[in-house]
Amino acid sequence: MLRLASKRLLGLTSREIPSRPVQILPRLYHENVIDHYNNPRNVGSFDKNDSNVGTGLVGAPACGDVMKLQIKIDEESGKIVDACFKTFGCGSAIASSSVATEWVKGKSMDEVLTIKNTEIAKHLSLPPVKLHCSMLAEDAIKAAVKDVELKRAKLKGNSSADAANAPIEKAADA
Repeated sequence: MLRLASKRLLGLTSREIPSRPVQILPRLYHENVIDHYNNPRNVGSFDKNDSNVGTGLVGAPACGDVMKLQIKIDEESGKIVDACFKTFGCGSAIASSSVATEWVKGKSMDEVLTIKNTEIAKHLSLPPVKLHCSMLAEDAIKAAVKDVELKRAKLKGNSSADAANAPIEKAADA
């Protein structure tokens, strides 16, 4: 047995073992995923310190995807006037982020909280192994809304505290 193996290794035998070709199947993505991956919409970032900007930063440790989605709110109408994202991850994560930024524009904060990952996944025709990407997008939207609500609550808290202290300061100056 060892002699046969060494002869084969040295090429001294006439008996060749045919090797099977390895077939690699391409992973096919839906045209919507490819479109949003090749032409992502709203890539960028806003000033995170702006009180009208909410930032949602989420990640999936299992696959290494990290998504930052930001929304800009109009003070008067309360609607989302702009959105942007930066995503480190696979094509499905980038496409999910891009779709999410498109869908939140022009909606109120309450309306965007109704956007579900299943809707994003259906729009992009994501396979089951990529559903976590659409879940990240939903979580990022929720985190961005929560962030802007916290900023606004802080401002209201500070401005009411300032207003309460204002008469005392005026009285001290008099």
